[in-house]
Amino acid sequence: MFYDYQYIIWVLLPSILISGFFSLRVKAAFNKYSRVASRNGYTGAQAARKLLDRAGLQHVDVVQTSGFLSDHYNPMTKKLVLSQDVYHGQSVASIGIAAHEAGHALQDASNYGPLRLRSKMVPLCTIGNTLGYIVMVVGLLMLYASGGAAIGKYVVFFGCGLFSLVLLFQLVTLPVEFDATRRAKEIVVDAGIIYREERLGMDKVLNAAAMTYVAAMVTTLLTLAYYIMRATAASRD
Repeated sequence: MFYDYQYIIWVLLPSILISGFFSLRVKAAFNKYSRVASRNGYTGAQAARKLLDRAGLQHVDVVQTSGFLSDHYNPMTKKLVLSQDVYHGQSVASIGIAAHEAGHALQDASNYGPLRLRSKMVPLCTIGNTLGYIVMVVGLLMLYASGGAAIGKYVVFFGCGLFSLVLLFQLVTLPVEFDATRRAKEIVVDAGIIYREERLGMDKVLNAAAMTYVAAMVTTLLTLAYYIMRATAASRD
């Protein structure tokens, strides 16, 4: 069986625990510091707008969207999209998230290499995440089908190669996200949006959010390791 105890023990449970842990950390940090109002009274939208204007990015629109922490910057449309809580929130948490997304806009304006590379890799990541997973499953099923074991191993490895595009995308994403966080921490104080002593809460929210990308990469590594292990073990039987 494909979903056997090895998959549950080595992939499913660790992935749920790791992803769940860091997701809870983000929610806990945001909920805690969303109740800490900034002394200067900026909303997330106002903070983002000030940081963009300060960098000469008046053409980048700040818009609102639904969803919890669905904030992002779209380099194609030049829109900085903030969730409702962040857009209207006057907390250090809301300002931190907004500043992080503004950091991506600054990356885009300065032709930051990893951001450009990540944008170009989106189609490849989509292929790897869908087709690669399907190919791995088909190959694993072939390994245990009558007469299909010989080719099944190579199908699994081919699927792993496709799925590795997801891992590569995540590796490129890490410096993009960490750099945006670094920029956010620097510019909010320099722009006079929050005071330096208020940055503690903002830092905790952004640091927790950054670790979710590490958790996603670990989940991908576990998945790849599982399929490679199964294909290698089956070929020896």
